[in-house]
Parts: sequence; C-alpha cells; structure tokens
Amino acid sequence: MDLSYFIFLSSGLFLGWSLGANDAANVFGTAVGTKMVRFRTAAVISSFFLILGAVYSGGGTTETLTELGNVNALPGAFMVALSAAASVYWMIKGGLPVSTSQAIVGAIIGWNFYSGKATDLSIVSKIVSTWVICPVLAGILATLIYFLVRSLIKYSKIHLIRQDLYTRIGLIVAGAFGAYALGANNIANVMGVFVDSAPFQTLKIGQLTFSPEQVLFFIGGLAVSSGIFSYSHKIIKTIGNGLMRMSPIVAWIVVVSQSLVLYLFASEKLEAFLLANNLPALPLVPVSSSQAVIGAIIGIGLAKGGRSISWNILGHIALGWIFTPIMAALLCFISLFFLENVFNQVVYLP
Repeated sequence: MDLSYFIFLSSGLFLGWSLGANDAANVFGTAVGTKMVRFRTAAVISSFFLILGAVYSGGGTTETLTELGNVNALPGAFMVALSAAASVYWMIKGGLPVSTSQAIVGAIIGWNFYSGKATDLSIVSKIVSTWVICPVLAGILATLIYFLVRSLIKYSKIHLIRQDLYTRIGLIVAGAFGAYALGANNIANVMGVFVDSAPFQTLKIGQLTFSPEQVLFFIGGLAVSSGIFSYSHKIIKTIGNGLMRMSPIVAWIVVVSQSLVLYLFASEKLEAFLLANNLPALPLVPVSSSQAVIGAIIGIGLAKGGRSISWNILGHIALGWIFTPIMAALLCFISLFFLENVFNQVVYLP
C-alpha cells in the first residue's frame, strides 16, 4: 500500500482529532459538567459508540459533501482537511465549541474557487439551511422533553435517591446514543474527501464484511477517539456549565435532544421510510453537534424564563460559527496555492 496516501491522510486524522477534542463535549459535556458521569467513563463510552456509528452508519452524509465539491486529487483533499482542522483547532484553543461541519464546508468551497469548479448553490443553500434548522429543532425537542419530564417527575413522586440513579443511567445511555449519532453524522467531515482515493480492500473478519469506505471510517473514528481522550476537557467546561447552569435532569434532556437531531440528519433508513410513505424527510447532511447541543440548552433556558443563560458566552460562540467557514475557505485557497506552486503538487484534476 502506498505510504504517500497515509502522509496525505494525516490531515484528515488531525481533523478527526479536532472533532473529538471539540465535539465530545456535546455528547457528554453536560453529564460531566454536572458531575453525574466521570470524564474517563464518558471518554471510553464515547469512543466505542462513535466508532460504531462511523463504521455502520457513516455513509449517508458523505454523498452531500461530494455533491458540494468532488475533491478529485489526493493533495487537494489533504489541504481541504488540513485547512478545516486548523480552523477548528484555533477556535478550540480559544475555548469555543465550533462546528467541524462548517469548517469542512468552508474548506471545500475554498477548493472549488481555487480549482475553478462550480459550486452548486442549491447544495450550499441546503447545507446552510441546516445550520438554522439544526439548533432550532434541537431547541424545540428539548423544550418539549423538558415539560414532559417535569410533569412525569411531579406526578410520579420518585424518591430522590432513585431519581439520581435513573438520571445517571439515563445520561450514560443518552451519551452512548449521542456518540453513535455523532459518528454516523460527522465522520463524513473527517474522511469524506478521502473516500474516492482510499486504497483499501474489502475486509472480512469472520462473518463480518467491511467495505473500503468502512475501513477508512474506522481509521477516522480512531483519530476522533484520540481527540476525546487528549484534549476535550477544555470544551467540556464551556458546554458543561459555562453557557447555563444545569441540573442533571436538564443535562440528560440536552444530550437526548442533540442526539436525536444528529440521528435524524444521518439515518438513510429513516429517510427511505419517510419518503416511501410520502412524508417529508430531512436531508442527509453533516450537521453541527455544537449547534444542536447549544440550541437544546437555549430552548430549555428560554422555557425557564431565559434568566439563567449566559448571553455573553452565547455571543462569542455565535461569532465562532460565523468566522469558522470563512477562515477555512480563505486558509484552504491560500494553502492550495503554496502546495501547487512551491511543492509542485497536483491539487485538482481538470
């Protein structure tokens, strides 16, 4: 197998690390922030289920990114992933939970501009619309679940000790589902631009068969897991309680809401079922778990009167969402110039 492929793939692995460092907070940040789940426990569960989701359900959102920009040269794919990763890393250093989805979209558009390829505005509008739909939908779901759970607690009269136990179990189960949904929805951000050039063969282990794409997604999942273990603590502090002080039950609602939203945007089977029954379906698009979890927090905060929300922190996070795709696009465009003209690499094919 060509060693140069893995050299170019390193930028995708760096992006995977950035995703793990940033987005693990969206899966277990509220649970760890409320001290209901230990960080090490959260990291192990997140890593396992994220890889599972990436391998078995990660193909659905990859097609949309390919439609946005079919990065047809391996050095170009390297620079697209590196530009997105660098943008996310700079935001992480500032303690801001940013969108890896926005970063990779910005970088792909930067590649389109440099290579002279047309950017399909209908695909862009579909993707950008999810940046609004995602947090709004998460906020609506969180609000509905919040009122439902509050009524159940009020009328069931569960003892506090038993309620604490149920909440801890619920946070672990919700976190596992959230990690699976994150892997399924966001692995396309990490490895999507490398799918066409993947040199892997179909792998058989006993009765299990893995396609070359699944092997690639497994490698990307390992990179994401390394980011979870090594650097996600800082973002967890912001998500865990910086934006709004949360009770353990509210933390559970936030995790469930954002997990459902990520799953809705990633499930090919759900989309096929809805379309077969003439029902509207959400597009299979890599969406931001950061936007989903923050939308859920804001939804509950507004349901409680809005007084507990830290609007200053929310403003800084919103700025990160605006600048991330712009930064990634500019960085990718400039970097492609140097890669082609200084290092004599073919960054796109005519």
